[in-house]
Amino acid sequence: MQTTTLSALHKRLLNDFQRDFPLSPTPYRDIAEQLGVSEAAVLAAFAELDRQQLISRIGPIIPPNHIGASTLVAMAIPAEQLQAVADKISAFPEVNHNYEREHRLNLWFVAVASSQEHLQAVIATIEQATGFAALQLPLVDDFFIDLGFKLDLQHA
Repeated sequence: MQTTTLSALHKRLLNDFQRDFPLSPTPYRDIAEQLGVSEAAVLAAFAELDRQQLISRIGPIIPPNHIGASTLVAMAIPAEQLQAVADKISAFPEVNHNYEREHRLNLWFVAVASSQEHLQAVIATIEQATGFAALQLPLVDDFFIDLGFKLDLQHA
């Protein structure tokens, strides 16, 4: 297992900007000013966190169907192909995460697109790319899962 050494800047970025990310034309400059470093240092640190796969994306969490169109998708994937299929799905910018469930429908994800037409095209492309059918599920209840959490990075 690879050990990752995080700088003080990495730790601050991971802890302090999970919420309240600056909404401005220059968010990385704003972060740099708050932390007393250069914008280039912030961009390099985020790039390194991405390269090490310690972050997967920087962006908003928008409630389903508030902007554009979204759907919850479930797929039945053989266990031996699950990781490869999940990796293919994660490569789509319209998918912000996917997860395994203990069920016949064992791979779930939310897809978001600018329009219903774009969303359906993405789902069709995912089905074609993976070779598996995608079951789209209607939004019955709205759940918000706060994905931000305080990280104990003293020992990282």
